[in-house]
Amino acid sequence: MHAVILAGGKGVRLRPYTTALPKPLVPIGDSHAILEIVLRQLAGAGFLSCTIAIGHLGNIIRAYVGDGSQWGLDVDYATEDSPLGTMGPLLPMRDGLPEHFLVMNGDILTDLDFGHLLRGHSASGAPLTIATYPRSVTIDFGVLTTDEGHVVGFTEKPSMNYRVSMGVYGVSRSTLTRYTPGLPLGFDEVVLDLLAAERPPRAHDFEGYWLDIGRPDDYDRANAEFSSLRPLLLKGA
Repeated sequence: MHAVILAGGKGVRLRPYTTALPKPLVPIGDSHAILEIVLRQLAGAGFLSCTIAIGHLGNIIRAYVGDGSQWGLDVDYATEDSPLGTMGPLLPMRDGLPEHFLVMNGDILTDLDFGHLLRGHSASGAPLTIATYPRSVTIDFGVLTTDEGHVVGFTEKPSMNYRVSMGVYGVSRSTLTRYTPGLPLGFDEVVLDLLAAERPPRAHDFEGYWLDIGRPDDYDRANAEFSSLRPLLLKGA
């Protein structure tokens, strides 16, 4: 099993932590970088190889991870000279990837079983599998429904429930053949193209732990929770 980790972003929302460090290498707890946790999890889930897509401060990631042998992985690198979006980095390496592979952001903490997701994707025949997570959003206002100048409905501060993308995907190489390497390609564009072609992505619903380390508040929360979460995130480590 092969994984591609997207680690080329500038981490603008997480400044000042990312001024000198790429976001996947910011420390969690007192002894682990986020990327190290992800690599340990991939190895524990049965993955043997991994490509890390690097860009901003990518030389630091390369120096930290090396060839991946310390985690039992064979790691290589793909360099973004300019931002290519979520799916764009996959296109230049497309021909060297297996037919089914995992793609994930390098800045998330989760106890999702990556191997289970990829095996399910491979068996499903779907062009794309998206790991999804439940979110509830509370509207801080009274919400009105109007019709022709009249209020016909009212709800006080309703909550709306959604399933959101976790930033972890099972991808089939054949899904990417229509796109041109070297051009930016977003996850949203791929999903909309598949829906328009009546080839809907598969949802892999997940209810466990998931945190996107995107903002200082999220990063502070991850550090505050890590001591209790470490056995969950690093089983056997």
